[in-house]
Amino acid sequence: NDKLQGVLGRLADSLGQRNKDAWAAFADSPKARDRARSIKDETLAHLDEHLEKLEEQVIARGGNVHWADNGEEACAHILKILEDCKARKVVKSKSMTTEEIHLNKVLEGVGIETIETDFGEYIIQVAGHRPSHIVAPAVHLNAGDVAEILSEEAGEPLPADRKELAAFARRQLRQAFATADVGITGVNFAIAETGTTVLISNEGNGRLTTSMPRVLISIMGMEKVIPQLADLPYFLKVLARAATGQKISVYTSLVTGPRRTEEHVGPQEFHLVIMDNGRTDIL
Repeated sequence: NDKLQGVLGRLADSLGQRNKDAWAAFADSPKARDRARSIKDETLAHLDEHLEKLEEQVIARGGNVHWADNGEEACAHILKILEDCKARKVVKSKSMTTEEIHLNKVLEGVGIETIETDFGEYIIQVAGHRPSHIVAPAVHLNAGDVAEILSEEAGEPLPADRKELAAFARRQLRQAFATADVGITGVNFAIAETGTTVLISNEGNGRLTTSMPRVLISIMGMEKVIPQLADLPYFLKVLARAATGQKISVYTSLVTGPRRTEEHVGPQEFHLVIMDNGRTDIL
């Protein structure tokens, strides 16, 4: 695909330069990266202990933990949870782990309406495409392409104006959030000490996915665990600069189990799926 190759080439230049500029503007970047790397190295050296601690803390806070050796088991766990709560409609925040196991195809195969809520992911879902980049899944499409794709969804012509297209998607997705039975997210980090999952995004869809549906399912690769809450700031400093060249992403959501009795928002039921899918072999 010559168009896609050209776009990705230009993205490497533009996004790559933003990354370099972000590191250059961060005086302590070598220390932060070295500290983050040392935390990950220590965690991977004792991965079993940290994962057991994570499971213990999630359960202690009212959540449920499911272990999956591979993608098929992960999908089976999710299908069982959806079956138990009689779910027919799911909203998802952007997750490369669910792309890894082709979860959408599995859910749609059993008749469960599945809606991607990240704007880029929503566009390519409507278009029937796969993500073309881990940060910018719809980077291969310009405003005219998006207008053509979403006009069919709207049933009327939409202008090739980015703000107008985003406004249309917002209207569509707000209704989906309000009526979804279950939210499904990935996990950027899982904190063993507290049983907390961390979701990082530049759009508010992640926070709506974790707070509005009655049931929340988060799926993580087993390497996403970190030992303590005090470790998280090092990774927040590193992640945004490495991904988009920002100092910090717009939304950092910390979810610690289902909602408490005194809380008015958040899921009533929380499930964490921890997946191997070849990671042990790599380790």
